[in-house]
Amino acid sequence: MDAALQAALEGYAGRWPEEAATVALFRELLADAEDPFRRERLAGHFTASCWLVDRSGTRVLLTHHRKLGLWLQLGGHADGQRELPLAALREAEEESGLAGLRVSDAIFDLDRHWIPEHKSVPAHWHYDVRYVVHAGEDEAYTISEESLDLAWRRINELAADPATDASVRRMAGKWLARC
Repeated sequence: MDAALQAALEGYAGRWPEEAATVALFRELLADAEDPFRRERLAGHFTASCWLVDRSGTRVLLTHHRKLGLWLQLGGHADGQRELPLAALREAEEESGLAGLRVSDAIFDLDRHWIPEHKSVPAHWHYDVRYVVHAGEDEAYTISEESLDLAWRRINELAADPATDASVRRMAGKWLARC
């Protein structure tokens, strides 16, 4: 079992006791003998995402996800990387083109969600571990092939908009509550 992720899940459980059932699902996956950090594990696997905030802490960079057609946080597969904060940082850099990013080691949010079948990949669970990533001086992003578009969005507006994806709205609420 990965001790660093186990400790991070314990810390998260302490901050968000109402999410005990979600934390239990992530602990169960972490304890599985089949490597849950690889996308080939179709019974479910870890992914890493980021809540990429601007220097002021009032905006977050979202992607109009090419496969899902939704405005979501940046992120993707761990691809064997067991240090999920580093996987989240890698995804942030790859999907935004931004340099000088900094990632927090503490888990910001957990979300288990169903990914529909796409081309030859069967439907499966993503166990998404999300981290806060802070933008550096340059906030001029570039759009990668994984996105239809990127946009800086005001966090308070996301939290108040019922049309916002539920998990993005939850993260916006968590971010605003910490201020």
